[in-house]
Amino acid sequence: MARVVVTRPLPEEGILDLVATHEVEILNRMSLDEDELIAAARDAEGLLTLLQDPITERVIEGCPRLKVIAQFAVGYENIDVQAARREGVIVTHTPGVLTDATADLVMALLLAVARRIVEADRYVRAGRFERWEATELMGMELRGRTLGILGMGRIGLAMARRALGFGMDVLYHNRNPANPTEERSVGAQYVSYSELLRRSDVLSLHCPLNVESRCIVNAGAFSMMKPSAILINTARGAVVDEEALVEALERGTIAGAGLDVYQHEPQVHPRLNQLDNVVLAPHLGSATVETRTQMARMCASAILSVLAGKTDIPHRLT
Repeated sequence: MARVVVTRPLPEEGILDLVATHEVEILNRMSLDEDELIAAARDAEGLLTLLQDPITERVIEGCPRLKVIAQFAVGYENIDVQAARREGVIVTHTPGVLTDATADLVMALLLAVARRIVEADRYVRAGRFERWEATELMGMELRGRTLGILGMGRIGLAMARRALGFGMDVLYHNRNPANPTEERSVGAQYVSYSELLRRSDVLSLHCPLNVESRCIVNAGAFSMMKPSAILINTARGAVVDEEALVEALERGTIAGAGLDVYQHEPQVHPRLNQLDNVVLAPHLGSATVETRTQMARMCASAILSVLAGKTDIPHRLT
């Protein structure tokens, strides 16, 4: 039996086969640094990781028996993939499975901000609902508004489909235009980034985090947006300059934001907590029983395949 380290508790159903066939240690710490990861996985052949785990060159080299790293996420910017390749370590991830769950959360955040649901909940709980008022807590109707999507991948496309059901128009920006068939299926129009900022009533972020996208939504971007616009971010926190976002929200440069990810996650900018025009979630994009269980299964399946000596490894990156 090979030793496998899982860095956080996962849905048990998803890793039953792995636990039944190998020596599995499940860690349960708030965070792990490089030294802690090396100490935990020094003699492991499999490592199941999360985005918060710094799987650096030092960690990979410090675990000489390691054969596979299975990432419980679509993104893998926390893993030094080049170092893994040099050391002959296979890296896998979990693409595709969380598309609908994340798009559902985007719509939930959008509705919560646009219709001021969290504010209204606090209002009722505080005992302030004494009578119906025609001008109390009025929000923004979505029909006829323009949704701007930055990053028309799987999740962006799924969000566009949901927006159609609410009667919204869809604009998007990518490095390159999307597949024409998919573009037509949601009536989406490809525009430049600056035009996306100017025309969007809702800007929803679905781009990966890389050198080009880091802090792409910054003070300059906010200055181009409508003062009535709403920003939704379920992509990566560092796509947004959080200090610039706070200032834009405080000054009324934009109207509101719904955030599931943060620039220095899990730390949240303290001034965001003070704003009524922001809805905050703790990285819940994939947080459904079905999706998280399937993600665990995908990771377990990849590890089992590698440890069994198979060559056809599902969702392989290296």
